[in-house]
Amino acid sequence: MNSQGLDENPPLFRIRDLTKIYRSGEVEVQALRGVDLELYRGEFIVLLGPSGSGKSTLLNILGGLDMPTSGQVSFRDVDLGELDERGRTLYRRDTIGYVFQSYNLISGLTARENVALATEIVANPLSPETALGLVGLADRMDHFPSQLSGGEQQRVSVARAIAKRPAILLCDEPTGALDSNTGIVVLEVIQDVSRKLDTTTVLITHNVAIADLADRVVSFANGKISEVRNNERKRSARELSW
Repeated sequence: MNSQGLDENPPLFRIRDLTKIYRSGEVEVQALRGVDLELYRGEFIVLLGPSGSGKSTLLNILGGLDMPTSGQVSFRDVDLGELDERGRTLYRRDTIGYVFQSYNLISGLTARENVALATEIVANPLSPETALGLVGLADRMDHFPSQLSGGEQQRVSVARAIAKRPAILLCDEPTGALDSNTGIVVLEVIQDVSRKLDTTTVLITHNVAIADLADRVVSFANGKISEVRNNERKRSARELSW
């Protein structure tokens, strides 16, 4: 998506003056400090920064897993802070797909069965077979996690996330446990399915090379956005190396 496309579409997310403070006894940690940001349909956003800079906190708030201390996050003009617990549960179920660094697959279920768990809870899912085909695992559907490589397991987790047809795909260090070559395959899958499904994708990384995949790169430092830049030329995952 180019900058002209951003101008023509209303934001999917509006984030205004967002703060998050964690307290443990007398210790107070300010994870986010007045973050302002807008995210648009179909964008591929990379949140870049070191550990502790606020990236994961923002991702958890976008995903309805955590609540801000102050400020506002709205999704399609619905203020997430005004949702009750059931409303947040439905929002997570119907809107969000997650890919974490750990694969979180159930060892006693096949790849197909792991993906099916996600498709059973939403109204208009992709079939497990379609989702696994999109991530290049059409021939591995009936394998158990122990029979799959780390990269294949992560691709199953991507298939599980996209099978819900989520409006937004949240990826928290999805290549953190993988070597460079395997990580590039996983990133290629994420990039490809995001484009095919027109999904807004937000990917966290501390790896500067991965930022080249993004439409926009949002850099974090000390709980604040330090820079937002558009990539004049997005690179494909195959062009990356680290």
